[in-house]
Amino acid sequence: MDVMEKKMPFLLKDMYDHESLHEIALVFQSVYHSFQVDEFLQSTMDETWDGLELKERIRKITMSLGEYLPSDYGEALRVLDQIVASNPPVFGFFFPDFVEVYGQDEANFDLSISSLERYTPYWSSEFAVRSFIINYEERTMNQMYEWSHHENEHIRRLSSEGCRPQLPWGQALTKYKKDPTPVLPILEQLKTDPSPYVRKSVANNLNDISKTHPELVAKLAKDWYGEDENTDWIVKHGCRTLLKKGNRDVLAIFGYHGDTSIDIDDLALGATSISLGEDIHFSFGILTKEATKVRLEYGIDYVKSNGKRNRKIFQISETSLKENEKKFYTKKHSFADLSTRRHYPGIHLITLIVNGVERGKVDFELMA
Repeated sequence: MDVMEKKMPFLLKDMYDHESLHEIALVFQSVYHSFQVDEFLQSTMDETWDGLELKERIRKITMSLGEYLPSDYGEALRVLDQIVASNPPVFGFFFPDFVEVYGQDEANFDLSISSLERYTPYWSSEFAVRSFIINYEERTMNQMYEWSHHENEHIRRLSSEGCRPQLPWGQALTKYKKDPTPVLPILEQLKTDPSPYVRKSVANNLNDISKTHPELVAKLAKDWYGEDENTDWIVKHGCRTLLKKGNRDVLAIFGYHGDTSIDIDDLALGATSISLGEDIHFSFGILTKEATKVRLEYGIDYVKSNGKRNRKIFQISETSLKENEKKFYTKKHSFADLSTRRHYPGIHLITLIVNGVERGKVDFELMA
C-alpha cells in the first residue's frame, strides 16, 4: 500500500463491500435456505455499484432482497425477524428500508409499523417511517405519539426524529413545514425525557420548525424554559438557529438583552490578506458598564464561486461580566478547504456580533 492509499479516507458507503455483503447473504441463507447468495451478490454489486452513494447502496440491497426473499411480504418479514432475533448484522440499515419499499400497502400497515418498531433499536427507522406519515398520516402520527411513551429510548427517539419537518437526507415532510402543529404533542411529551439521545432529537425537531415558524418556537421556548434542566437544554439547542439570527425574543429568554452597556474596542486583523489554506487572526476588547450577560459571535461573509457572498455565524463565547469588567479576545479562523466548504479568492468580511447586534466589521483579501 503506497502513501496515497494510506491517506484515503474511509467513506460510510464502503462499509458495504463484497466481503460484508457476502457475510450478510450467508446470514440470510442460514435462515432462509433458498436464498441465492451468489445471485444476490451479482444483482447488488452490478456495474452501477461503484457510483452509488450510501443511501443508494442501501436501496440497491433492499431491491435485491426483494428479488431473493419470499415474494409474500409477511413471509419475508419473518425471515428478517429471525435474523434480528439471532444474528442482526451490524450494518443492517436496509431492514427498515425493506419495510419502506415493500410494506406500503394499507393491508400491511400494522405489520410494517410493528417491524419498524422492532428494527429501530438496531438501525434507526427514522427515514423509513416518513413514507408512512405521508401516506397514512393520522394512523402513523397516532402511533408516533404512542411511541413517545415507550420505555425504550430508541423507540421514543423515533417518535421525534421520524417526524422532523426537515430531516437531513430524509424525505421532507412538506405538510409539517407549512403547519407543524401535529408534531407538537410528541415534543411536549418528550420535553423532559431523561435520555440525551432523545432530547437531542427533540431539540433538532424544534430547530427544524424554527426555520419556518420562528414565532411558534419562540413562544414554546418561553413557555418551556426555566422549569426543568433537561427541557432547558432542549430549548437552548433547539433555538440555535434563532440565536444565530439574533432573534430578540429568544435572546431575551436566555438573558441576552440589548448591548447599550457594552463597548467594543480595537477590533483588528492580524493581516489584511492571507492565502488559501492559511488562518486569519483577529482580536478585540469588550468593556461592560454594568453587570450583564454577553453572547459573542462572529460572522464571515464568504465569497462564493459566483462572486457573491454568503454569511456563516460562529460562536465565540457566552459569559457573564461584572460592572466595568474588561476582557480581551483573540481568535483565528482557518481558510483550509473542507469536504463541507470550499473557499474562493476575493474580499471577505468579518463581523463581530454582541447579543445579536453587529458591533464592528473588518475585511481582508483571500488570495489563491
